[in-house]
Amino acid sequence: MRRFRHVCAACLVAVAVVPVAAIARRVTPIAQAEGPEAAAAQRFKAIRDDRVRLERFLREMPKGGDLHVHLSGAVYAESYLRWASDAGLCLVTATMALAPPQPPCDVGAGRPPASTATEGSPLYDQVIDAWSMRNWRDRNVARGGRDHFFATFARFNLATGRVGDMLAEVVSRAAAEHVAYIELMLATDGGAAGMRGTAAGWNADYRRMRDQLIKNGFSAVRAEARSRLDQAEAREREVLHCSASDAAPGCGVTVRYVSQVYRAGAPEQVFAQMLAAFELAAADPRVVSLNLVAPEDDPIAIRDFSQHMRMLEFLHARYPGVPITLHAGELAPGMAPPSALRSHIRDSVRIGHARRIGHGVDVMQEQNPPALLRELASRHVLVEIALSSNDLILGISGKAHPLATYLRYGVPVAIATDDPGVARSSHTQEFVRAVEDQGLDYVTIKRLVRNSLEYAFADQTTRRRLQAQLENELTAFERQQQNHEP
Repeated sequence: MRRFRHVCAACLVAVAVVPVAAIARRVTPIAQAEGPEAAAAQRFKAIRDDRVRLERFLREMPKGGDLHVHLSGAVYAESYLRWASDAGLCLVTATMALAPPQPPCDVGAGRPPASTATEGSPLYDQVIDAWSMRNWRDRNVARGGRDHFFATFARFNLATGRVGDMLAEVVSRAAAEHVAYIELMLATDGGAAGMRGTAAGWNADYRRMRDQLIKNGFSAVRAEARSRLDQAEAREREVLHCSASDAAPGCGVTVRYVSQVYRAGAPEQVFAQMLAAFELAAADPRVVSLNLVAPEDDPIAIRDFSQHMRMLEFLHARYPGVPITLHAGELAPGMAPPSALRSHIRDSVRIGHARRIGHGVDVMQEQNPPALLRELASRHVLVEIALSSNDLILGISGKAHPLATYLRYGVPVAIATDDPGVARSSHTQEFVRAVEDQGLDYVTIKRLVRNSLEYAFADQTTRRRLQAQLENELTAFERQQQNHEP
């Protein structure tokens, strides 16, 4: 153990003294670019310090896919407030959380109708700030970004029932930013699996637990989940006029789903949710994976982490065709005991069979980081990088972020948004951060864009179609750069 610490320290020093931009260029130097790519790389180099032109360049650039985005966190607070008003929900001003209209909304009791938070009013601004990370640093939030970030979801939760409208908003924004593919995390079963798990009770024998759930009509959970997706997508198509001549650009965005498993629940609930996710992914091509959600530093998530990995190992053996992506390493020193930072990434890959991991921020806190990084590279495990989220929740940004280290070791990465509605970000802004905070050059960014489709969990036919489309769009984009002003 002591020897590993010395290796880690040396690695940290080595990484710290090499500029991020130099690391990125070392992997794929601009000199390797040819033809239109060289022209785009040269123009990018010329404008990278001009925020306005850089942002326009990156907005227009084809960005492939977003592999790590939570549907509820992707919607902007303004939409939730509008839907809450339409539903007649109340707003509890003491907490800024929505409440049902029974008992009736009462201004005098601090429960005004959500509709009273009209645009331009002080209450409106308070709601938007409470339901997102907007202005949070200016409000002297005592407990920091992490708590405020996760608290937003409980505040607007009652307005998240309009899944079809939520889909329409997210794909419309994706199309506007030249994002062709999204994997959206959501509770596909609407909580039904967790309730089945509670009714069944805990059984540490996973085989018997699975058999009991399946025997007791668990297939109904899968059928209900598929029906929920059918209804949501029908509403999405209606909102976007996808069957009409004036179909919105969002209709062309390919969407796949990742089933969320709430890992801070009781073991029987977590296991049942995992089972439902595997069952659904095995039966419905729209559902391509599963992921464990809830803060990684939640006491229950930390306590049960090893058990969750064993559950995944058991179920993976029975559903080997279902790929797994896991939140892992979304921690920073001080957030949890050091022991929680030593093996979450490694165990997620080795035991949990994750083919991709989300965040991976604490990789240098793991045991023998160089060996782990080489293992991730050799296994081709992609890391879903969400720069704004890591800054807002963990306080990790700039040189403290391990993105450059992943690139240095040849670990595949892709830029993701995580919760752009809550973070008040976008896919374009995440790429702007990658350039300004991480020093990435054009050729490196282009490789990350390609990674977002190469490591997508969509079926092979869909993935190849999207990759061919991306190459055509990148070629057209790069040719356009030859005609731009210097």
